[in-house]
Amino acid sequence: MPKLPGILHLQAVRALEKAGFRILRQSGHIVMTDGTRILTIPRNNPINAFTMGGIIRDAGLTIDQFRNLL
Repeated sequence: MPKLPGILHLQAVRALEKAGFRILRQSGHIVMTDGTRILTIPRNNPINAFTMGGIIRDAGLTIDQFRNLL
């Protein structure tokens, strides 16, 4: 899986909102859903590249699709 370094958690949230996800709840992590999938985004800045890759995969997106949403 290609790395996606230097993504801030707010950038990730905005990109996932463009992909149809909405914020379900927030605390130490941000939980988002699109009705079928549930994603948990940590509030680390920047998000670890491997963690971000897993979140993108769980969202059903490819790295290129996610980059286009940024």
